Amino acid sequence: MATVLLSQNSISFLRTTHLSLSKSRFRPHTISCSAPKPSHRTRRDLILLGLSSSLPIIFASPACRAEEEVKMASAVDEINAYTYMYPLELPSQNFIFKWVESRKPERYSSAAPLSPDARLRIVSERIDIIDNLVISVSIGPPNFQIIKSKDKSSWTAKDVADSVLSDKSALRVTSSQRMAESSVLDVHCSEIDGEPYWYYEYLVRRSPTKTVQASNLYRHNVASTVERDGYLYTLNASTLSKEWDKMGPALEKTVASFRLLPSTDNYVPPYKDPWRFW
Repeated sequence: MATVLLSQNSISFLRTTHLSLSKSRFRPHTISCSAPKPSHRTRRDLILLGLSSSLPIIFASPACRAEEEVKMASAVDEINAYTYMYPLELPSQNFIFKWVESRKPERYSSAAPLSPDARLRIVSERIDIIDNLVISVSIGPPNFQIIKSKDKSSWTAKDVADSVLSDKSALRVTSSQRMAESSVLDVHCSEIDGEPYWYYEYLVRRSPTKTVQASNLYRHNVASTVERDGYLYTLNASTLSKEWDKMGPALEKTVASFRLLPSTDNYVPPYKDPWRFW
């Protein structure tokens, strides 16, 4: 793979994005879509960064020395046109993540459904089985029983979160029952490059494993959702609740890095060839 050189603008933008989202930390039911828009040069640099999938990056806040540094790498899905950073290592804890790409990026029509109606589908996923970590990207249409308007500028982060969660159960239950399995903790919205990104944090109340039935052991999730072509693109990262203090900050950085990319010839819109499954 060719080496990609990052400009100072690219590194500054990534640090600014991280600092902005770290300060807000999922404020409950507040919406602030006033994040500064990156320049064209910055956007180009970000795309170049995404194309360097093996390039590690250190996310660190100069103003918060006590905050954990995280060594990150980028993932790019050209089929669905998005990118994000995922953690490789926590240097101060001498901890290395053990990721396996359990689902390689694929088109929406052939992706695995998350519910019986197949509205919401996982288009890519990576897992760390040993440490009970999951990062997945799903795509699905909005649930207009929850989101009442087709004008996304009027959508609240809470409604977007409820819309995604209502379609996120593999059980044959109603949308309200699926939402009851999850408890949304915090939500907010930020505008990035002219597009609203909705962020939310939630707990899944079902037992995270078949062998562990403790009522106080949940999966702790953070997610980011953005709309394109009439579909919601969501990056979700989760771990066991008891591991949140250790893993949570790294997963929040992953969610904060999620971006849609300009479409290329490889991009396949979710609505294209719905009959095609390969």
